[in-house]
Amino acid sequence: MAVIKMQWLVIGVVLTLLAGCGGSGDEEQATLGRDYTTTRSADEGSDTSSGSEGQASAATQPLEVTVEASMELRSDRRIIVAGQTNLPVSSNISVMVERELSSVRWRERTQVGEDGRFQVGPLGPGSGLPDGGYRIRVELMESSIQPENVRQRIGLQGENLAGDLVEQSRHGLGQVINYSRRFMIGAEPRRTQDQVEVLAVPDN
Repeated sequence: MAVIKMQWLVIGVVLTLLAGCGGSGDEEQATLGRDYTTTRSADEGSDTSSGSEGQASAATQPLEVTVEASMELRSDRRIIVAGQTNLPVSSNISVMVERELSSVRWRERTQVGEDGRFQVGPLGPGSGLPDGGYRIRVELMESSIQPENVRQRIGLQGENLAGDLVEQSRHGLGQVINYSRRFMIGAEPRRTQDQVEVLAVPDN
């Protein structure tokens, strides 16, 4: 009888130990799983929130627009216009050459390249531009006809545009950019009080 009681006692102790070990392992595994999931979600949420806030902040900052343009008169007396700007890549711009005497215009549309550069031309009639005064204009078109990345940066009404080149659209569609520069063509252009660039016709 004493032997039987001792066997039952040993069996009871073994079962108790096994039950304790099994419960502890399950609880530890469940706890580790919850901690991992919570930490990962918190990190991902923080990264996403931070990235979104950074993009939104950059998109709403004023963009102080700069534009520089130069002209090259070809031997056929037509103009190549090249320039540099800090407008967003793929911005739709219009480049125009206007003769002061007759207000005749030659225009070409293009987009700002990856490096902020643009180039159009040759501009002018087939017979070439006659001597005289001209004005070159570089205009940023309204936000409504810009690519999505440009609209996000300049605003739906161009409200993020800033600087001396900003003006209201002639069509009432918000703010645009208008860069203007005067130049003259001819070896002996007429006298002027303005500081103006003179383009001489190159030798053939």
